[in-house]
Amino acid sequence: MDIDIDAIHKALANPVRRSILTWLKTPEQCFPEQEYSLDIGVCAGQIDARSGLSQSTVSAHLATLQRAGLVTSRRVGQWNFFKRDEAVIQAFLDHMKSDL
Repeated sequence: MDIDIDAIHKALANPVRRSILTWLKTPEQCFPEQEYSLDIGVCAGQIDARSGLSQSTVSAHLATLQRAGLVTSRRVGQWNFFKRDEAVIQAFLDHMKSDL
C-alpha cells in the first residue's frame, strides 16, 4: 500500500484531528445519538457538535484527514459521513515500527 507519510504526520500534528480519529475509532460510544447506521460512518454534523468548533473548521480538519488517507467519506443526500481508513492507519503504524 502506498501511503503519504508526510501528509499523515502533518494531519496527526493537530490535536483536534487526533481527537476526531479517536472518536471515529469507537463511533458507537462517541456518537450514540446518530440516526443513520454507523456502518456508513459518522455524520460531519455529529463531529461538529462533539468538537464544539464551527462547521467550517471541522470541515477543514476532515479534509486534511481525508487528503492524508486517514479517513474516507461518503455522501448520503445532503450529509457527509466519515470513517477511519484502518488499512492506511495500519500501514502507517507498520511503517513507523520498521523505521525505528
